[in-house]
Amino acid sequence: MEMGNASSRNTRVAVIGAGTMGNAIAIRLMDAGMLVNVWSRHTSTTKDLVAFGATAYVDVGDAVEGADVILSVLPTGDVTVGVMFDRSGVNSMRPGAIWVQMGTIGVQATERLAALTTAWRPDVTFVDAPVSGSRGPAESGQLLILASGPESAAPRLEPLFEALGRRTLWLGAAGAGSRMKLVLNTWLAFQIEGAAEAASLAHVLDVDPGSLVNALQGNPLASPYSLAKLERMLKDDFRPDFSIDLALKDLDLVASDAGTDGTPIAADIADRWRELVRGGAGGLDVAAARLGLGESPTLPQAHEGDGPRGHESGTVGR
Repeated sequence: MEMGNASSRNTRVAVIGAGTMGNAIAIRLMDAGMLVNVWSRHTSTTKDLVAFGATAYVDVGDAVEGADVILSVLPTGDVTVGVMFDRSGVNSMRPGAIWVQMGTIGVQATERLAALTTAWRPDVTFVDAPVSGSRGPAESGQLLILASGPESAAPRLEPLFEALGRRTLWLGAAGAGSRMKLVLNTWLAFQIEGAAEAASLAHVLDVDPGSLVNALQGNPLASPYSLAKLERMLKDDFRPDFSIDLALKDLDLVASDAGTDGTPIAADIADRWRELVRGGAGGLDVAAARLGLGESPTLPQAHEGDGPRGHESGTVGR
């Protein structure tokens, strides 16, 4: 679907990281009429994007050179530093470029990137803009973008963010977006664990699954997201949209950035999910939180090629 306009055409964007989210983001931007360069640590993940019209590069420096905006969609802070600094990504950006960090990498890592960018390339604008939403919202342009950074960047990024999201929140100085993202992902973890334990309890009490879903539909007790995950749990459908590996990574970021004194139950959820991942749930959707509770279904294996999903396929990094 062509949805470009005069303000977005001829804008060149480099998307660094071509996993589930990076792929969807790149396609949305091409649909909006933007010119897209792509780079991935796993070159096989760029093939479909090239067929769609993107230009793929082997070297990250070549991918970002000449781009007006660089979007990094990488799984961790260490990976982002390695790609953007150790591989000369930042050094290859043109003067006046905007670098938008969209991965969920935590507060400390984001602030480190902002400081390094100021030190290395004061002529490049760093924006912290993780997103709330997984593969489906990314494909349909319905992400919530949690932007933070210099206000001067907002007008230049508006066409890009409009293509990707249903709403953009500008939250303050760089790092504020990552703070909000950790809070939202903690909220998400509670919804997932609540749905999983409700499904387990329904099984123990011999409550009909269909009746449980009917009782929750249109009920303020259940968000559309938690209800959708509950239905997948009841169907033993663990095909990955947002993997439990990445959800666990996000909870670990909460612990490292904020400690566990204020979030003791989130820490308990993380410990349980860690055991699931160790037991073979890695690469499955976060709906796999249903596993390990009561008479839960037999642990399925991820389909070949699925891998942990979220920001860059083949990595365990929101």
